[in-house]
Amino acid sequence: MQEIIEKLLVLQDRDRKISRVTQELAHIGPERDGLKQKAAATQHSLDAAKLRVKQIESERKQRDLEIEGKKAQIEKYLNQQLLTRKNEEYKALTHEIEMAKEVIFKIEDAEIVLMEQAEAAQKEVVLATAEAAAAKKLVDDQIGQLNQREENLKKELAELTSSRAQLASAVDDSTRTRYERLFKSKGENVVVSVEHSACGGCHMKLPTQVVTNCRAQGELVTCPNCGRILYFTRDMILTAAD
Repeated sequence: MQEIIEKLLVLQDRDRKISRVTQELAHIGPERDGLKQKAAATQHSLDAAKLRVKQIESERKQRDLEIEGKKAQIEKYLNQQLLTRKNEEYKALTHEIEMAKEVIFKIEDAEIVLMEQAEAAQKEVVLATAEAAAAKKLVDDQIGQLNQREENLKKELAELTSSRAQLASAVDDSTRTRYERLFKSKGENVVVSVEHSACGGCHMKLPTQVVTNCRAQGELVTCPNCGRILYFTRDMILTAAD
């Protein structure tokens, strides 16, 4: 019976390693997606900064068109003044010219503000470009490391799975089925030791007969409380703890 326990312990160790590698592999995908999102966020900031520059430039061009339009109106009014002989009409045209000039002054003031905004926006583009480039390089490096790690883990998992099949085949069907059922329901601690006359899995005190049977190694002994498979070695403490 001790031989079966030893085989189960080796199998359990292999299953633990498989579980660890599987969990690590499961985390790589989300971690990689998170890195991509970080890079995308900096690129989004850069795109937004560039868009802001384009919007300001577009607004400045619109203001220039408005100024050209007002200048054309002024030219038109001046020509009309040269042709008119009516004093009232001349004054009205003069008023229109002054109003157009006033609008031009306001637009030019607004353009000064836009120029300041454009300068600030260009600085944001420069800063965002540097940040996006740095983030992309960092993310590319980290993703490269993740990809390599993923490749290594997949290789390790394949090797573990292959050797696990050999280890499992060395255990009789009945015992292996019981063990695998427990591994699914109880987690990684299925084959456990007896310490202070208690189960090493659920830590419940074991009946004296169960401890005796475990020491005798004549049969496969399980915990009456949790169903885990029990084993002992000579250096284990079997007396109940105070």
